[in-house]
Amino acid sequence: MTKNLKLKAARAKMNLSQQELADQVDVTRQTIVAIERGDYNPTINLCIRICQTLNVTLNDLFWEEIPNEKL
Repeated sequence: MTKNLKLKAARAKMNLSQQELADQVDVTRQTIVAIERGDYNPTINLCIRICQTLNVTLNDLFWEEIPNEKL
């Protein structure tokens, strides 16, 4: 997996710490750290909660563009 820099950027834009985001979406800070590092693939329900909290779409945070040569 690759790092989720989009999540980190969206969280920073909202001036939320990892702990604050974790509290708002009802997970541990370690879960947010793991998602941002690309070590954990969150459930769709958690993805939705994160997106709602950060006022972004699923595509904004979790959709990865696949280069044409890999299709």
